[in-house]
Amino acid sequence: MFSEVPISSFVAAHADGALVLDVREPHEYASGHVPGARLTPLATVPDALGDLPTGQPIFVICQSGNRSRIAALHLARAGRDARSVIGGTGGWISAGRPVVRGERANVA
Repeated sequence: MFSEVPISSFVAAHADGALVLDVREPHEYASGHVPGARLTPLATVPDALGDLPTGQPIFVICQSGNRSRIAALHLARAGRDARSVIGGTGGWISAGRPVVRGERANVA
């Protein structure tokens, strides 16, 4: 299944520990990402399928929402419950949400 979710829904899912894939490039991720987001550049999404669960939603985020839609569609075609975050990391930041800088994914 592929769907798009607004930032407000993503904020709630993130607070509940949702799996988040950031499909931007490493330098973009390092400049600021959602806490806990897993860096999986768009070009590497097909290779990452084996590491992704099939029984839970996967929230896919990029900078604005374009690449995340492409990645979410690919994941959905592979049987994953993929949800593209509308507005992306830019929307997350605009909403005043916390951002992690650097390459570490799980630092608040």
